Amino acid sequence: MKDVYLLAIESSCDETAASVVKNGDTIVSSIVSSQIDVHKRFGGVVPEVASRIHVENVSWVIREAMEQADMKYSDLDGICVTQGPGLIGSLHVGVQAAKTLAYVHDLPLIPVHHISGHIYANQFVDPITYPMLALVVSGGHTELVWMKEEYSFEIIGTTQDDAVGEAYDKVARVLGLPYPGGPQIDRLAKEGTNRYPLPKPHTENPTDFSFSGLKSAVIQSLQRLERRNEELNKADMACSFQEAALGELWNRVEYALNEYKPAHFVIAGGVAANSRLRQLITENMKAYPDITYTIPPLKYCTDNAAMIGASGYHAYTKGIFASEDLGAKPSLDLEQVGKF
Repeated sequence: MKDVYLLAIESSCDETAASVVKNGDTIVSSIVSSQIDVHKRFGGVVPEVASRIHVENVSWVIREAMEQADMKYSDLDGICVTQGPGLIGSLHVGVQAAKTLAYVHDLPLIPVHHISGHIYANQFVDPITYPMLALVVSGGHTELVWMKEEYSFEIIGTTQDDAVGEAYDKVARVLGLPYPGGPQIDRLAKEGTNRYPLPKPHTENPTDFSFSGLKSAVIQSLQRLERRNEELNKADMACSFQEAALGELWNRVEYALNEYKPAHFVIAGGVAANSRLRQLITENMKAYPDITYTIPPLKYCTDNAAMIGASGYHAYTKGIFASEDLGAKPSLDLEQVGKF
């Protein structure tokens, strides 16, 4: 069978990335240009600034990826790109670049859902077996995704309010920690103890998530300490919040594992880089010896284009191609992937 080489482009938020991926599971090249130092000054991503920097970076990032792979466009089988979800201006830059390259070099154009990319990044570690359960955790998403078969996505649990990464950033902000907040809380929590009482969120659906109440409870705890003139131990609060938040993640995962009985369980998204979450899953999955589980390397948790190439390969094999009028979709539905 002929090897399939795809050039992948990712620009959904504040990373401009390009990668050449072989057969969906081998990274030939991967270039990522991060804007984190720019947005750190504003305490979060500024959409207009992000899209302008993508315009400045996208051409050289693609060129670097092709040079690192030592390939010509005639060696490629297709161009895949993140169509959504994400910031409309940022997505538009990547989509336009991909459309131009596909047209000029007469290559198939392959639309990819950003979250499907995060999920399929795990196949750089292990072959994926089905049915599979994925825990997607990031600044914008907290979902449990059930995959009965290849490239089939069913969301069986989602957040009713804040995503877990968003809650991390908001709690970090009230604790006076710099952006991005997730890594800061993860680091600080290692120095603290879980001694501040925080509530367990309640949801009607046992696979749904809720983090807004937990975030509010942290703020209320800080206000109580201030009224009582008691000193806040930031490390202890970071630890208490993290244990509560990640405990809720695991409770939902545990329910889904017992209810759905997958052959494979994976985690995906930026919060998958959290050291305590990785430790928690490693420890708790010992109770499920019949389920393969995969934790992606840190470099494939955050946004990158290799993961888009991994997912794009499955779209390619299924003949999911886009026409030249492909547009960015900031609210693209994961459950519709593969159905158009």
